[in-house]
Amino acid sequence: MSESGLTSSDFTQESEPFALFGNWLKDAQASEINDPNAVALATVDADGLPNVRMVLLKGYDESGFVFYTNFESQKGQEILGQKKAAMCFHWKSLRRQVRLRGEVEVVTDAEADAYYATRPRGSRIGAWASKQSRPLEGRFALEKAVAEFTTRYAIGEVPRPSHWSGFRIKPLTIEFWHDRPFRLHDRIEFRRASPEGDWEKVRMYP
Repeated sequence: MSESGLTSSDFTQESEPFALFGNWLKDAQASEINDPNAVALATVDADGLPNVRMVLLKGYDESGFVFYTNFESQKGQEILGQKKAAMCFHWKSLRRQVRLRGEVEVVTDAEADAYYATRPRGSRIGAWASKQSRPLEGRFALEKAVAEFTTRYAIGEVPRPSHWSGFRIKPLTIEFWHDRPFRLHDRIEFRRASPEGDWEKVRMYP
């Protein structure tokens, strides 16, 4: 029995994905050693070539799943160009996985400002200093940029750069997977035709 009260098979009875995700994330926060909110983020470029990397989930609700990044980075440009993305959570200690994909929107300035204000000061400076995803001629160049912005914002608040904000994935599908003996896993997919639509639940072959 997990802390959420769900056994490995109970989750297949759930009719709504966001509450179920919340229960699984709570379990992961109790069992994972590092970064239970770490998630693989998949995007595609203008040529349709896929790309994937790890990011940190910073919020979720029925509107979608939120993370923050430099919009001038590779992932930022790919998402702004395609307005679509996918995520995959894997919690090894729980033998569970959640996959989702859907449309993407930019969070409001108020949301981005509120989250940015919670970051350590050094991370806020780093958002200014790092030209994310672009070639770096040497570590010294990065350290020099950090020193320059540290001096610039030595007093008072560090403002949020206009190119740094958040994305919200509004899922069209969310799939929950739980390891079972002999690879006969439990696999449930919630799907809808639009981000405002009603969910349909489908049990999938493992």
